[in-house]
Amino acid sequence: MFKILVVEDDKNLNKSFCIFLENNGYDAVGCLNAEAAYDALYENVFDLIISDVMMPGTDGFEFAKTVRSLNNDIPIIFVTAREDFAAKQKGFRIGIDDFMVKPVDLDELLLRIGALLRRAKIASSRALTIGDFRMDMDEHTAYLNDEELSLTIREFDLLYKMLSYPKKTFTRTQLMDEFWSADTDSSTRTVDVYITKLRSKLSKCEDFEIVTVHGLGYKAVIK
Repeated sequence: MFKILVVEDDKNLNKSFCIFLENNGYDAVGCLNAEAAYDALYENVFDLIISDVMMPGTDGFEFAKTVRSLNNDIPIIFVTAREDFAAKQKGFRIGIDDFMVKPVDLDELLLRIGALLRRAKIASSRALTIGDFRMDMDEHTAYLNDEELSLTIREFDLLYKMLSYPKKTFTRTQLMDEFWSADTDSSTRTVDVYITKLRSKLSKCEDFEIVTVHGLGYKAVIK
């Protein structure tokens, strides 16, 4: 499930965006200001950001600029009451990917999100192919040399996430927050157990490997 960060200081609009996104198959996290959004970005791995421009404290321009300094790939959509060309120009120069003027047509927003995720190489087909290894998110199946691998749902989701962002390091906490429920009694070391199982099942795979980043977590590296 793709995870979207919504940064909007209007509580009702923020809630409306999140509910709409969740009703359409996305996992949405709402923040009312940039400072809370920075914390959310530290604790989670998001696939796309929707941000207001005019916010108290740090505005959308400064927020997007900071995000771009840390992550050059995550799609950013500005949603704002400002429709002047100067605002659009400034946003695109910072590195945003799309710009929508309020009031927003939610169905159009959905289309733009899908387009941006495809451009971010997280294809709408929700499938990954790396050499002789392939995964299909919709079918929850994985194949190596045309032989199906027996993966649990959680093993599949962990692997798909890491392979969607090759070379990106995921901390144990980030993976726990995304793939385990908030009330779980498991410690972050549970992630290590799952990684060990995945490595065992992928022992014959020569196209990529799951690498330990000491003191942090794990990343997928394509050979």
